[in-house]
Amino acid sequence: MNLITYPPGKSVFISFLLCLLPIIIFSQSQGETTDDQIDTKYREDQFYVGITYNLLNNIADEIAQTGFSSGFHFGFIRDFPLNESRNFGVGIGIGYSANSVNHNLLIQDTGQNDYSYTIAEDGTFSKNKFSLHLVELPFEFRWRSSTATNYKFWRVYAGFKFGYVLSSSIKYRGEPKDFKLKNIDDFNKVAYGLTLTAGYDKFNIHLYYMLNHIFKDESRLNNQVIDMSFIKLGLMLYIL
Repeated sequence: MNLITYPPGKSVFISFLLCLLPIIIFSQSQGETTDDQIDTKYREDQFYVGITYNLLNNIADEIAQTGFSSGFHFGFIRDFPLNESRNFGVGIGIGYSANSVNHNLLIQDTGQNDYSYTIAEDGTFSKNKFSLHLVELPFEFRWRSSTATNYKFWRVYAGFKFGYVLSSSIKYRGEPKDFKLKNIDDFNKVAYGLTLTAGYDKFNIHLYYMLNHIFKDESRLNNQVIDMSFIKLGLMLYIL
């Protein structure tokens, strides 16, 4: 078993926000555009930053989440308007996602990348979580009520997101002993699902529904496939 060496997701998230700060200040300092300055080639919502609550879906009766499970997401989406008023189009981008889940599913390395799955009894552990870090490729169909001079508007974005797991880890603290694992083979390397974002102005409700499974089919609890997936619900902030 190896110690975890990847950078913490929260540190990457904070660093990204610091990099975006000059962009936010610059965009706010521009003020309203007059009618004769309207840019008919304007684009919206190029950068996104979000936080979600990660809910496990389709889990066995014995499995339960034991604490707050969070996700941090950020990236860049290229906006492609498809009509003359530029309020409908598509978005294609790339992003980063860090996710953690606290639960009672005890995953142990039995040797040579072979893992066993049992349920940790209540009161026998103080921490038990897995973490996934992904690079993601979002694709969105986008509608909004914006114009080149209107910076507060309604939006509805529906689409699809494909992700590739860069690193995975497990951290357990409890009986019979503490341990850490990284890059677990039993996690699926790809994740894909449907997305929906809707709201007004900068902050919007975001939903992600995973279509495949977190674990590979070879992963078994009581001889049953662990076919659980994610539902992520949170807030998304768009910039520029």
